[in-house]
Amino acid sequence: MPESLTLPLQTLRQHYGDRLLEDFPLAKYTSARIGGPADALIFADSVYELAEAVEHLWSLDVPFSVLGGGCNMLVSDAGVRGVVLLNKASEIRVQTDSQPPTLWAGSGANLIALSRQAAQNGCSGLEWAVGIPGTLGGAIYGNAGAHGSEIADQLELAEVLHPEKGKQDWSPDQFDFSYRSSNLKRNEVQAVVLSATLNLELGAAQEIQKKMDRYLAIRRRNQPPGASMGSMFKNPKGDHAGRLIEAVGLKGYRIGGAEINAKHANFMINIGGATAADMYQLIQKARQTVKDEFGVELVLEIQLFGDWSQYQENI
Repeated sequence: MPESLTLPLQTLRQHYGDRLLEDFPLAKYTSARIGGPADALIFADSVYELAEAVEHLWSLDVPFSVLGGGCNMLVSDAGVRGVVLLNKASEIRVQTDSQPPTLWAGSGANLIALSRQAAQNGCSGLEWAVGIPGTLGGAIYGNAGAHGSEIADQLELAEVLHPEKGKQDWSPDQFDFSYRSSNLKRNEVQAVVLSATLNLELGAAQEIQKKMDRYLAIRRRNQPPGASMGSMFKNPKGDHAGRLIEAVGLKGYRIGGAEINAKHANFMINIGGATAADMYQLIQKARQTVKDEFGVELVLEIQLFGDWSQYQENI
């Protein structure tokens, strides 16, 4: 660990006890099953624990990152310096007697679970999320979406924790959402999403389930199974990243244990034993080949997470 990031481990051990794990590999907590160790990992099992840990680490001036479902990110083989907060704040409450009906959840709640909870309560609006394995906090961070909808469409308010201003309720406008992005993802603002309230609509249970089944069928038909990060690149305006990668003949191309999927070329799969270095080289191969052939710069939709200093010149 670099000297500048030496952690006050004894203080952290005393404060967090069994919730603190040291030099802990992150691969098991990522959808691609790739990633080196965090210097320290702290479990946050509720919104209260998440807020308390964030405030405590800020008070100690300890660098930290928040990890939710581990989707849409590639964790470096070198791991993550500082503390990783594993966000398991997954409480969910559906309010059907309000106008409109709402769903409140902790930022560590799974999007698939949110979609199903809404449907079980006869509420529509989150059917698009039924196949997305990330968390609510990650969805807000990256403005996740599918089938023409995105989280910005449903968000009423999010409770965030700001290092100077404390807890605040943010409206959608305060996140300055754009396609698969927010001011948090762009590092324009520092804040941690604790929970959020989403607007829903009352609907017919049978119609809601039909729509969810249709979206799941589309996902199974068009997107590959296996250990991946989801869509690797944002779609260029008027085109699709997968089409461009396929057009340059890279479907099925492998580096180590990483493969550009033969079903959908905008997915890169860990077919077994892939390292972050394998995946990163595959990303660069796709980027450079598409640029050489079409003059199009593919932009990552996923986030590079952790210590990527050895690749800094290419990021």
